[in-house]
Amino acid sequence: MPKMARELYAVDLKRLTKPGRHLVGVVPGLALQVAETGARSWVLRIMVGARRREIGLGSFPAVTLAMARQRAAVERDKVRQGYDPVEERRVSQQALRAQQLASISFQEAATQFIESRRGAWRNAKSERQWTSSLTQYAYPLIGSLNVGQISRPHILAVLEQAVPVSRRASEGYKGTGRLWEARAETASRLRGRMESILDWCKGRGYCSGDNPAAWDGNLAAVLPDPTKMKRVTHHPAVALSDLPRFWNDLGKCEGIAARALEFLTLTAARSGEVRGMLWTEVSGLSASGAMWIIPASRMKAGREHRVPLSKAARDLLNSLPRFEGCDLVFPGMRGGPLSDMSLSAVMRRMGRVEVPHGLRSSFRDWVAERTTYPGELAETALAHSLSSKVEAAYRRMDMLEKRRAMMEDWATHLVSDTPVDIMLANSKITSS
Repeated sequence: MPKMARELYAVDLKRLTKPGRHLVGVVPGLALQVAETGARSWVLRIMVGARRREIGLGSFPAVTLAMARQRAAVERDKVRQGYDPVEERRVSQQALRAQQLASISFQEAATQFIESRRGAWRNAKSERQWTSSLTQYAYPLIGSLNVGQISRPHILAVLEQAVPVSRRASEGYKGTGRLWEARAETASRLRGRMESILDWCKGRGYCSGDNPAAWDGNLAAVLPDPTKMKRVTHHPAVALSDLPRFWNDLGKCEGIAARALEFLTLTAARSGEVRGMLWTEVSGLSASGAMWIIPASRMKAGREHRVPLSKAARDLLNSLPRFEGCDLVFPGMRGGPLSDMSLSAVMRRMGRVEVPHGLRSSFRDWVAERTTYPGELAETALAHSLSSKVEAAYRRMDMLEKRRAMMEDWATHLVSDTPVDIMLANSKITSS
């Protein structure tokens, strides 16, 4: 017969500070477990058939000695009646987990997914775009549905819902259209987001089976291919013939946002890249070899991008004031970056219907229609992705000096009252 442990009292527990298990008597196998950190908890060690089990009974002093003995006695009674307390607890936890999984909605799952990705977003704007598109289009239709109930018809209902067809105010209201066609880029991204969320749900055990938002072998059979649909112009561009007038009018506008818009035009960069530009990203500003190096963390494609600065771009930067303690080239009123609407507001004040991003299209049109620079060179300047083989070559060589010549010619086109035709002047610069 095993030796019975000496019965301890509440006052004795204060002296049990050495890490390890300390039997407290009365109920066989009941011990106070002291961790290396000093934390103490109750453990009941007991044989269930041929298996030794350890059952946690709570932390000390939240669970007193008397309470621990009472709980231990209950667990030992269960064992005598043929129950396995550890197995019983495991089954209960599985049942609770199954119940929780059965009740998780798409909106709850999406919120958890977005939260899990928080550290991986390229910037805060990405998270806002995910949340905004799901809130506007998906949650009203499938947000309350259990993720295991969502099927292809539900996804199609989201992607084919009626939305207003956007047009210029001067053209009047044009009715509604299906989201998939009327706002193709938004709808395509929304589908991908729903697919990612449901893939995550499947991995977590929230649902099973095929992903109803998947494209290949699923939605591709019933929806038009977004890559083959007629592209909707989301970013109205300034016409090539109108660029000198636009540039002249812009020069008459005051304020840091107007200067940022000028720099965006000269470099064909994205609005966010310009608004977040830092002086420490600029090198050799006083020389003809000046460049702006945008770090990968601020680039849409996640790759560092070198931007050669034309003389006009250098002159613009050299004319800007610098503020102590602020590294931003184009700081807002309170020292932070300009808002994403600040550059658009400049164009509205100019009476323009175009948008800042459309100036990148204007640059691309200029390269194609007024120069013999290879298209790949323009795409590299725009930091667009290229086909695999061409991209590898252009990424490797960077073509910085050829791009520098191209950006000088672009600046000349902007500032000239009679835009120069450089079709022949630069005929030596070809894709070869």
